[in-house]
Amino acid sequence: MENAYLILSDGTVYAGRQIGRAGESVGELVFTTGMVGYLETLTDPSYAGQIVVQTFPLIGNYGVIPPDFEGTCAVKGYVVRELCDAPSNFRSEGALDGFLKERGVCGICGVDTRQITRQIRENGVMNAIISPTPDVDLAAVQTYAVRDAVASVSRRETEVYPADGGKPRFRVALLDYGAKRNIVRSLTARGCEVTVYPFDTPAETVLQSAPDGVMLSNGPGDPAENTACIAELRKLLGKLPVFGICLGHQLAALAMGGKTVKLPYGHRGANQPVREVGGNRTYITSQNHGYAVLGESLAGVAEETYINANDGSCEGLRYPGMRCFTVQFHPEAAAGPRDTSFLFDRFLSMMEV
Repeated sequence: MENAYLILSDGTVYAGRQIGRAGESVGELVFTTGMVGYLETLTDPSYAGQIVVQTFPLIGNYGVIPPDFEGTCAVKGYVVRELCDAPSNFRSEGALDGFLKERGVCGICGVDTRQITRQIRENGVMNAIISPTPDVDLAAVQTYAVRDAVASVSRRETEVYPADGGKPRFRVALLDYGAKRNIVRSLTARGCEVTVYPFDTPAETVLQSAPDGVMLSNGPGDPAENTACIAELRKLLGKLPVFGICLGHQLAALAMGGKTVKLPYGHRGANQPVREVGGNRTYITSQNHGYAVLGESLAGVAEETYINANDGSCEGLRYPGMRCFTVQFHPEAAAGPRDTSFLFDRFLSMMEV
C-alpha cells in the first residue's frame, strides 16, 4: 500500500496507507459508531459530500454483499483503523478495497480513528482531505461546503414498486431526497404499492396521482438549502397522510414554519437512544444526520413525540389535525435496530381513516 494522509482543516495530519482510489478528495469529516453495517453506510445517500470515519476498528471482514446496498455510494472518502483484505462470508462477492476502487472513493487505513473521533467530538465537525502528500492547499479544505446534495443523489425518473403478494392495500408516493432502499422494502412488505418520485416533483403531480399517503425520505446536506422542496411540501401537508424520515422530518418542519440547526458533530450510528415524550419507553435507533429541528420553533403547530436521550434534541414531531408525523431516526434501519419499525404500521393505520 502507498502512503496516504488525512489532513484536517485545522492542520492536524494523520499518516496512514492508501485504500480505494489513489489521489485527493476533500469532504466534511464525520464519524459513525456502527459495529456492523459498513456496506449500508457506504451506500447511504445521506453521506453525500462527507468523508466517513468508522469508529469500530476492523472493517471489511464480511466483504462486499450487493443485496445489502442501500443506494448509490456518494461518500467523498473513507477512513478506517484496519481494513480486512481477506473477508470470510458465504455471501461475499469481493473485498472492500475493490468496492472503493470501482466507485472512485479515496480512502485511508492505519490511522487512529479513536483519536480522530475524539477530535471531532471536542471541536465539532470539520473539513478534511485525503491525500498522497501532507502538502496540501489548506485554504481549499477550509472553504469546502456540501452543496446541492439532494439533487446529486435523487433519482431522475419516477419508478413504481409493486406490493408484495399481489393487490396493494395502499398506494404510497415516496419523495426521493436520497431514499434508502429499505424504505421501499418496508412499505411493499406491508402490502403497499410505492411510486418513487424525484426530489423536484411538483406537489400537483403527486396529488393528481391520488395516492393514499406520502412518504418523505431521508437525504443529505443542509435541509434549509432545499427551498424549492420546502415550497412544494407546503402544498402537500394537510392534504394527505404524511410520514417523514430524517431529512423528510426536517423539510416538513421547515415547511410548517420551524427552524433547523447544525449539530456539533451529528448523530451517526446504530445505537442512538431516543426517549418517548410522555411515555416510559426508550428506543435504540439508527441515525445519520448533522442537523436537527428546533422543537420550540414549532410551538403551537406541532407536538414533540421523541427526544434524543443523550442531548435532548428533537427526534419526532406530530402535527395535530394535519395527518402528519415525522421522525429524525430511521425506523427502516438495515443493519440496525428494529425497535421502531412499528411506525410504518402507524402510517398504514393513518391511511385507513
